Amino acid sequence: MAVSNSDNNNNSFSNSATQPLILSCIDGSHYTGAVCDYSAWLADSLGAPLKLLHNIERSEVPAVTDFTGSIGLGSQEELLEELTALEQQRAQLLVKQGKLMLQAARTRVEAAGVGQVMSCQRHDSLPESVVELEDSIRVLVLGIRGEEHADSDQGLGAQLETVVRALHKPILVVNREFQPPKRIMLAYDGSEAARKALSLVAESPLFRQMSCHLVNVGPADVAEKLLAQASAELDTAGLAVTASHLEGNPVEALIAYQSEHQIDLTVMGAFSHNRLRDLLMGSITAKMLLKTRQPLLLLR
Repeated sequence: MAVSNSDNNNNSFSNSATQPLILSCIDGSHYTGAVCDYSAWLADSLGAPLKLLHNIERSEVPAVTDFTGSIGLGSQEELLEELTALEQQRAQLLVKQGKLMLQAARTRVEAAGVGQVMSCQRHDSLPESVVELEDSIRVLVLGIRGEEHADSDQGLGAQLETVVRALHKPILVVNREFQPPKRIMLAYDGSEAARKALSLVAESPLFRQMSCHLVNVGPADVAEKLLAQASAELDTAGLAVTASHLEGNPVEALIAYQSEHQIDLTVMGAFSHNRLRDLLMGSITAKMLLKTRQPLLLLR
């Protein structure tokens, strides 16, 4: 059974096309509630519409199988018809299950005060969906693990890195229950992605009332220059900034700083453009996603 991509909106998506939206990925995992809450917080803080997205992966929808060679001639036609009906029924149940998830999510975000809410169910992979919708996205929100890892508290979602690498918009990765952020940490190394993160923090109204901890892990002479330049930009934007040079292993130093200063949200550049380097040296982004207990706002 083919399941078509569809939007179910109180407000037409086309009418909101000129206003970038918060795209919230709903999949039924135990992070779904927190994803809804962080999405509602973003939508309210930024005055942006919110779109709830549920994907039915192609692999989830069974294809009718040809059992011609393994079913007796007398019963072949009847059994094939029954199998086809069962597979179609399962596909219909997946669609219904997704719509129920979307309705529950919609009720939750509307109760949180979000006025413009849309919902969408698509029959493709999450990376395919977000790439197609990229031009309309202001921030993407998703859980660190999806439904396929619902019983695990370790590892990353199977599609998370693919999504982060594919999308050139801010991505909020949720890994805990919602807590309104009051203190953010901006990990700054001067890279292109880090400069994008710096610009986002400086320009977005989202961070105006938050304490900003600007940190760099690296050689002291390089860190001093980078922190001075970034601090000046944040000061000009009117943010309260605490700049710190950290030493040691980058991931361990950042995690320790998060804990010591009770950081609620970390903002950082995501992955390098060199996949081989990430493979050989190990991606700091992936290690942070694995070890941090605070949400990450990633930019590429």
